[in-house]
Amino acid sequence: MRRLLAAALPAVLAALSITWPAGQASAEPDVEYVALGDSAAAGPLIPTQDPEAPGCLRSTRNWPSVLAAHLGARLTDVTCSGAVTEDLTGPQSTIDGAQAPQADALSPETDLVTLTVGGNDVDLVGEAIGCVNLLPEPLGRSCRDRLTAAGRDRLAERIDAYAAEFGAALDLIAERAPAARVVVVGYGTYIQPGGCYPEQPLWGRDADYLQGAIHRLNGVFARESAAHGAEFVDIEPPSAGHDACAQSAARWFEGVVPTGPAAPMHPNASGMAAIGRIVAARL
Repeated sequence: MRRLLAAALPAVLAALSITWPAGQASAEPDVEYVALGDSAAAGPLIPTQDPEAPGCLRSTRNWPSVLAAHLGARLTDVTCSGAVTEDLTGPQSTIDGAQAPQADALSPETDLVTLTVGGNDVDLVGEAIGCVNLLPEPLGRSCRDRLTAAGRDRLAERIDAYAAEFGAALDLIAERAPAARVVVVGYGTYIQPGGCYPEQPLWGRDADYLQGAIHRLNGVFARESAAHGAEFVDIEPPSAGHDACAQSAARWFEGVVPTGPAAPMHPNASGMAAIGRIVAARL
């Protein structure tokens, strides 16, 4: 497993191994932290949006910001809504112009890297929107039935095929930031078993299918992280009960019909704060 810092900096390594209580920063100010990834880390529509990259729809209260505050780290946040894995090495087009390749933020001085990416590569949100049924069964059509017709699970196939690309991304990060501790943060529990139709207009079997696809993608992250010297933080189990069907005070994720200032099928401000704490506890 990759060390956080070279052996010449044991004090920083010791500092990062501590779990700091909420709101309390590390006494060590020299941790260089780079956050990479897509909208699940960026936080689209969550106030306040970062004015330096408006096209990325990146919140100043996203979980990388929460994590950096816990660790007392210097954060370079290049997460960007809509990002796919190719955007690590190539420019990403947004409404305010092209964003630089995210991996350009990495260097031999980088101590910590977090990565959340892959949902857009396999079109998870697009498939979730395609699962919306405003009328109960038998009216409409099940997205699970559509995606698994003729004995093939097309979404599962895309997820499994993505593994090689994700592993290559981890190798790229290791090459650009050879001394960094690399932490992959997965996707959470977005909807409870059986769903909560009609509050969230997904039929129960479709809700289970979508969360099953998220679970499958998290499995890819876990396996590829283990194979490529990174760590995986699985937020799916601790976020159970905080899904889009939960009461507003307990909800970490918005559903296909959001009820607060966050994008559909994304963490809200409470979720970002919780994920930041979960990752900080792991570190």
